Amino acid sequence: MVKPTLIILAAGMGSRYGSLKQVDAVGPNGEAIIDYSVFDALRAGFGKIVFVIRRDIEKDFREVFGNRFDGKVPYEIVFQELDMLPAGVTCPPDRVKPWGTAHAIWVCRNVVNEPFAVINADDFYGADAFRVLSKALSQPSLEDGSYFMVGYKLSNTLSEEGSVSRGICTVDKHSYLMDVVERTSIERIDGSVKFKDETGQMVSVDEKSLVSMNCWGFTPDLFGYIDLMLNEFLGGSLVNPKAEFYIPTVVNKLIKSNDAACKVLPSNANWFGVTYPGDKPHVMEKLLKLKEHGVYPSPLFR
Repeated sequence: MVKPTLIILAAGMGSRYGSLKQVDAVGPNGEAIIDYSVFDALRAGFGKIVFVIRRDIEKDFREVFGNRFDGKVPYEIVFQELDMLPAGVTCPPDRVKPWGTAHAIWVCRNVVNEPFAVINADDFYGADAFRVLSKALSQPSLEDGSYFMVGYKLSNTLSEEGSVSRGICTVDKHSYLMDVVERTSIERIDGSVKFKDETGQMVSVDEKSLVSMNCWGFTPDLFGYIDLMLNEFLGGSLVNPKAEFYIPTVVNKLIKSNDAACKVLPSNANWFGVTYPGDKPHVMEKLLKLKEHGVYPSPLFR
């Protein structure tokens, strides 16, 4: 049986956080959130880890994780750079923002041939999320277009320190994803949760809404679809310095064209993450409690 691969997206700029949060120590023995994701993934049955990073953070990344993972974790590093675009496409000279999460998956196309999961580097998803994803992706004779998403309740994914971006989901009665829309500037204002719409207005949203935290599972046919859609995206957005090519955009289009079906997986996992500097003490406290309750050893990798 082929074990699934885990892709960890660690190339984000982290502008709101103010430092290189991918390597920031938050665990009781200096662990980063990435360490917990890798530990949970391997324990759940994933066979390989692929880190997507920028070349300018490679030295720091290897200094932190090389000693922990070398000889213990099967992993590869793939770079996501602004000039990594389809043949014939040139990156605008004023572009500084990464091309987005779907582009980050696309740069892994030459190193991943098996079913795979995708997560953010700075989000703690919980061990159960990796268990349910591994089980789904390890099914015998998994058909192309069989995609998965671990969903979380919106109210459980907010930050007390500022606004966040989330994919708001609509699910049918069989737990299949019907639609996911990326919403930005989500925060609790005067007791209700609101997001900023396309016109800049703040709009209320049900805090019980199911959201995507970029915790996905895919079959490798996705790479071909992303290749086609990336060209379409660049054709219309190449000169927009803020335009990003998101995973939900790809999934939505494939669902609506009946080229894929995305099952929303039930999970008991608890999410938390580091978006702002003020989030760090809360994360450290939660990880310490998980260690004290015997959920994780410390250090994770001996």
